[in-house]
Amino acid sequence: MAFDKSEVEKIAHLARLHLSSSESEEVAARVSDILGLIDKMQSVDTDAVAPLSHPFEAVQKLRPDVVTEPNRRDELQALAPLCQDGLFLVPKVIE
Repeated sequence: MAFDKSEVEKIAHLARLHLSSSESEEVAARVSDILGLIDKMQSVDTDAVAPLSHPFEAVQKLRPDVVTEPNRRDELQALAPLCQDGLFLVPKVIE
């Protein structure tokens, strides 16, 4: 797909960007290269390829879901300046 200088200038105008003539030509060439690469990638036959949820065929090792620390809420709340109904009370930050 070709992307010419006039299209770059239209988009630059809509985006309120100032591009010189040489910058417009360079951007048009780069965008044309990117669009050409996308066209090549879309032309590849991927019907026989199964979709992946992740690019690596790795299995994530999960640890067992067990409690590893004792409940020390009462001990820690005894150190807090203000507590109510098992919750720490803090000063209001956002009004």
